[in-house]
Amino acid sequence: MAGIYLHIPFCKKACHYCNFHFSTSLQHREEMVQCLILEAGMQKEYLIGQTVQTIYFGGGTPSLLSPGDISALLESLRSHYSISEDAEITLEANPDDLSARALEGLYDAGINRLSIGIQSFFEEDLRWMNRAHNAEQAISCLELARETGFDNISIDLIYGGPTLTNERWAKNVSKAVSLGIPHLSCYALTVEPGTALDHFIQRKKIPAIDPDKAAQHFEMLMEWLEAAGYEHYEISNFALPGKRSKHNSSYWQGKPYLGLGPSAHSFNGYSRQWNVANNSLYIQGVRKDALPFEKEMLSPKMALNEYIMISLRTEAGCNLDKVADQYGQDKQRQLLIAGKEFIDKGWMKQEGPMLKLTREGKFFADGIAAAMFF
Repeated sequence: MAGIYLHIPFCKKACHYCNFHFSTSLQHREEMVQCLILEAGMQKEYLIGQTVQTIYFGGGTPSLLSPGDISALLESLRSHYSISEDAEITLEANPDDLSARALEGLYDAGINRLSIGIQSFFEEDLRWMNRAHNAEQAISCLELARETGFDNISIDLIYGGPTLTNERWAKNVSKAVSLGIPHLSCYALTVEPGTALDHFIQRKKIPAIDPDKAAQHFEMLMEWLEAAGYEHYEISNFALPGKRSKHNSSYWQGKPYLGLGPSAHSFNGYSRQWNVANNSLYIQGVRKDALPFEKEMLSPKMALNEYIMISLRTEAGCNLDKVADQYGQDKQRQLLIAGKEFIDKGWMKQEGPMLKLTREGKFFADGIAAAMFF
């Protein structure tokens, strides 16, 4: 199984917490779409022999593209790659872009899964984050999506922010559950260097983010969604049975994927490459048939550390037999020794050949993985 990711680097406005690559100028939107089509042809050998089972439009805000743009991009991919007939095709969208007409266009274009950036159902939270949509749109877009025929929907929610009380967090999650949203991606508010949020905190215009509050929200989240029948299959992701994200799951399983667009990453199992994170340089390079990107070959040590990091974030856990087969029994023994500390603390458990984080361990996932690196 392979996947294709398309980075659409445009947004109406900059959310205060975001550090992804994007531009708030839509001046070069049409030219960017044409360059994505050209790059799809330039990169056609990257997944040779692979069947593409997932396509993901990310960003940025892909819902700023027209249904015609989406159709043209999908047509280009189908002309260059072997796309499965039942491929999961996801588009990230903001609520303010999802009118009834836009949703019908996306559905007809071939999008069969929506990932909607709700973040909160409360006006005060949305204003604080500098989101482009309001609370009414957060709810109405979900109703419209269902009426259009979308039944595979994911929403993003953010917790730990200064305006989000425990009561509001409970209402956000209960609203998603009551609406029957099949997939939730829930993220702790983090302060990324260079963002507006970082700038405001450094200038003491707003207080620093409280990690204890975020931890409390995460604990509440796990309890509520487990009771509602959701599977906590990755640290930040919860799904009703049968509704896990196939595309994101392929990342965590180490499957190959091709990234198209500025800043997009690609992985083929033994090397990783990433396009230049600059719209103008990307367009200029593609026009000259000289795509600007950087590449690194993965050493066995790098590959093993990456496997440890991504596998421990998932419900499946880290497969010790796989480590022994691919990296040697010595590495397996060392990994078990490193894991004993966390097993003794109750943060990790061993089930057969699998090392898995416990609920308590999920609070320390990144630190545990880093401590087990070679």
